[in-house]
Amino acid sequence: MTRKRLKQGLVQVYTGDGKGKTTCALGLALRAVGQGFRAHIIQFLKTDDTGEVQAARRLAPDFTIESFGHPGFPRLTDPDPQTRERAAQAFQRARQVIMAGEHDLVILDEVNLALAYNLVPLQAMLELIKARPPQVEVVLTGRSAPPELVELADLVTEMRPVKHYFEAGVKARRGIEW
Repeated sequence: MTRKRLKQGLVQVYTGDGKGKTTCALGLALRAVGQGFRAHIIQFLKTDDTGEVQAARRLAPDFTIESFGHPGFPRLTDPDPQTRERAAQAFQRARQVIMAGEHDLVILDEVNLALAYNLVPLQAMLELIKARPPQVEVVLTGRSAPPELVELADLVTEMRPVKHYFEAGVKARRGIEW
């Protein structure tokens, strides 16, 4: 049986200071898998102890997530060598997955921050996106999407906070925020 393939992959960017960028991308991945497509997520700054990683394992091999972060959120203004190395590894893996063309949807989660803080070279990312196989849809998430990436994208959504329970002292909750 021949599996479904996208006829044309586009580029989507989810950015902004509001909550929901990764969640939006995950919803898109679930929709794609539900329609017979394959989705792969590369998480640039997150670890594999999240609910989304656990859920994806249940849908493998059609839905996979690889995490390249280390415990605790990295200092982006002065990243340690381990953070730099993991970001480089994530980018190399993203290049492999995208160029292989085996996944219909490739999500680069939190890559916008990695680009904004020069953990991943912007020019190399732009070249990768332009060189991708035509059937591969790429989604890039995270705050601070560079203007050049916004210009290249076919769809850009900016999440804007209006009200957040964190302001009332509610901490991040397992199963909701992570």
